[in-house]
Amino acid sequence: MRTTVKGIGQIEIDEVYVALDRQGVQYVIPVQAKGGKDQLAVVQTNQDLACCAEKFPSLVCRSVSAQFIDIEDKKKKIAMFELTVEEGRVVIVEEKHYRLVPSAEISSEELRAYRHK
Repeated sequence: MRTTVKGIGQIEIDEVYVALDRQGVQYVIPVQAKGGKDQLAVVQTNQDLACCAEKFPSLVCRSVSAQFIDIEDKKKKIAMFELTVEEGRVVIVEEKHYRLVPSAEISSEELRAYRHK
């Protein structure tokens, strides 16, 4: 999404989602994703948060960043972060790492077991 933000100018957000939780709280979720040699940037996170505050002032913003990790053994991994601003600094609220696998490599038994964790 390309847009402008007052005081910043033109920005680009990789993806934006609007969501509703079980209690009816509405969220806007800007996502930045990087792979290869590209790195996540604090500047982009600040821009994402500023954009959501301006364009969606009544929604709760939950900024998400994803960094694809190149692993030597060819197993694809992704690190996902929820970010916020505290005292003018971007901080990590939560960080999780996942290994990406083709669906054909996951058995029916594994899928059933995951549902109960």
